[in-house]
Amino acid sequence: MPLHTRIMIGLALGAVAGVTTNVLTGGGEGTQRFVSLVTEPLGRIWLNALIMVVIPLIISTLALGVAGLGSINRLGRIGAVTLLSFLGLTALATMLGLLAVNVIRPGDGLDPEMTARLIETYRGQSDQAMGLAQGALGIETLVRIVPRNPVQAAASGEMLGVIFFALMIGVALTMVPEEKAAPLLRFFDSVAAVTIAIINLVMRFAPYAVFALIFSVTARFGFHILFNLLKYVGTVVGCLALFLVVGYALILQFVARRNPLDFFSKARIVMLTAFSTSSSNATLPTTLRVVEEELGVPRQVSGFVIPLGATMNMNGTALFEGVTVLFVAQVFGIALSLGQQLIVILMSVVTAIGVAGIPGGSIPLLMMVLGMVGVPVEGIAIILGVDRILDMCRTVVNVTGDMVTATIVHRFEGAPLVTAAPAGAP
Repeated sequence: MPLHTRIMIGLALGAVAGVTTNVLTGGGEGTQRFVSLVTEPLGRIWLNALIMVVIPLIISTLALGVAGLGSINRLGRIGAVTLLSFLGLTALATMLGLLAVNVIRPGDGLDPEMTARLIETYRGQSDQAMGLAQGALGIETLVRIVPRNPVQAAASGEMLGVIFFALMIGVALTMVPEEKAAPLLRFFDSVAAVTIAIINLVMRFAPYAVFALIFSVTARFGFHILFNLLKYVGTVVGCLALFLVVGYALILQFVARRNPLDFFSKARIVMLTAFSTSSSNATLPTTLRVVEEELGVPRQVSGFVIPLGATMNMNGTALFEGVTVLFVAQVFGIALSLGQQLIVILMSVVTAIGVAGIPGGSIPLLMMVLGMVGVPVEGIAIILGVDRILDMCRTVVNVTGDMVTATIVHRFEGAPLVTAAPAGAP
């Protein structure tokens, strides 16, 4: 049975068991003790196992992603336009998500007493888990971006410093001779592969962890929290669909100067592959073929943009992270200031660069963003069970964004269109 099916079963069983327990016991002292001593510790052990790989994941994937721009000196304009397109699309997607969740407010509507209990139950646990609760965007936040000691920054969970250090490594790798950079590139590539393997191993226990986590929440707080979850799913999927259909269409029409209907017609096989695999990396061969043969983008452009986009261009993931952080904050009754929401935008854009192109690869980094604005990371339990369907949807937006970027770069690069050779041609 596929992992996502088992996770959905774990979610359903945990929700039913938790709500039933809450109805039968009223969430009394016995239920609270069982949750505190059994199910919640099990779920938190699993969360800790994911958090454990955040530092090596960020350093390795960000450094490799930036180092992949090593050809920027040769390609010049291609590299600049590619990077600007990646950052621009990701920022727009995140702002759309934050705007929608501020308007719809899917996390609101809980009884004030239940909200107070949520806050009391999980107060301070985000600090214990990550040590990242930074209240606002100010001078000190900017100062902390450049760490005096990157090892100490990593040990204390100062993620802005870790991210800056990883970006600097990537930039430096593009500046040194290839023979000097090669050993460190191989090392980071190995670290990234091992980290992804650890995530895959930890995710094998996801069905049981999801059961324990969602049982803990619903046994304590009952059915109402599930109603908010449905509103959250609708908000995420609606935003992703809007950005895919309207956002990309406008960009294609007015920036890339492409017919959106023709683009989506030719790109549908890639979108279907992305939806079914939930993996930008697994979709990569199909994406390359379609971009070159169907969309007519030259190989020197597609071969640079598409593989880099599988690591760095995660528009759908950034949108999902932004919506999720604000949703969980709303559920807990935590009002995020404008400065904190700016941090969410910034970190959603930056951490999306470090997301592994595999199913569930955004979860560890999402917990990091939650912790940075003082939202309990345990709140992620509410959305883990539905993450698979959301992962499928956001991967479609991610991969389509790679293809959109390739058409933008192709337009500004000014290379002639490549047409597929007729069958049987040499």
